[in-house]
Amino acid sequence: MNDHILLFLDMMSAQKGCSQNTLESYRRDLTQFFEVSKVQANSVTSDDISKFVVYLSEHAYAVKSIQRKLSAVRMFWKFLIEEKVLASNLLPDIVTPKKEHPLPKFLTEQQIETLFSAAFEKDNPSFKRTAVMIKLMFATGLRISEVVTLKLTDILHDKKQILIKGKGNKERIVFFDEAVNKLLFQYIADIRPQLTTSKKNPFLFPSDKAHEGHITRDSFFKKLKEVAVLQGMSPSKLSPHTLRHSFATNLVNHDVSLRAVQTMLGHENIATTEIYTHLSEDHIIKEVFEKHPLKDFNQ
Repeated sequence: MNDHILLFLDMMSAQKGCSQNTLESYRRDLTQFFEVSKVQANSVTSDDISKFVVYLSEHAYAVKSIQRKLSAVRMFWKFLIEEKVLASNLLPDIVTPKKEHPLPKFLTEQQIETLFSAAFEKDNPSFKRTAVMIKLMFATGLRISEVVTLKLTDILHDKKQILIKGKGNKERIVFFDEAVNKLLFQYIADIRPQLTTSKKNPFLFPSDKAHEGHITRDSFFKKLKEVAVLQGMSPSKLSPHTLRHSFATNLVNHDVSLRAVQTMLGHENIATTEIYTHLSEDHIIKEVFEKHPLKDFNQ
């Protein structure tokens, strides 16, 4: 089998122009496969491949590494067929593990409130603006690109609604509660005038420093990091998108339907929203004990 591997590597070098590092990776992956499976090329089955995947998983190989190794096996068998070493492809049903997608980071309601207070209590209008943006994003799930471009006329205070033109110019309405409404009124009356000298600036979160006339995404991101440091929170755990994830996760944890969350987030496909079905451990434990049919059982 080593001879066949060497021929395969020669072909990949001559015809595909693979680098020496890539060729060495192929050699290691194929050698490992045959050492683990202990079979010959003409007798390998899909079960042998499955056992190889199990072996790699049990030895803590990342999904990306497993994908690469299986890709090497596929290419090697294709080479054996082309060289007439094998009469047919004996491995038609190799299933490559899907890449893992980490669950989105999110903050609890208490963490959000702590960040808000830390920023709002600073005697600085830019920090107070950041605080209001934090609270608004957590209350509505708006994207940062939607928040920074909000105009005063987009806020319907009497209906507690915001008119949003999201991705693809699709319009939607998001809602907020009376507490946020009062905060917005206070911000517009007392804080916003300190952020712009122009009475004609239409934006809810203006900035005379920015060419666009409103605070930029980067500026908000940097200020958010400053607030995190103030609270002893790792800046790497906080981003504008974390606030959006926190909004969605907390709604799901409070039993709001996925369809409602989808509407608020402006997701076109509910499959995108389903990532938020992960629940906090405390929520799961509480729900199990509250709803288990044997919860009232006494020995």
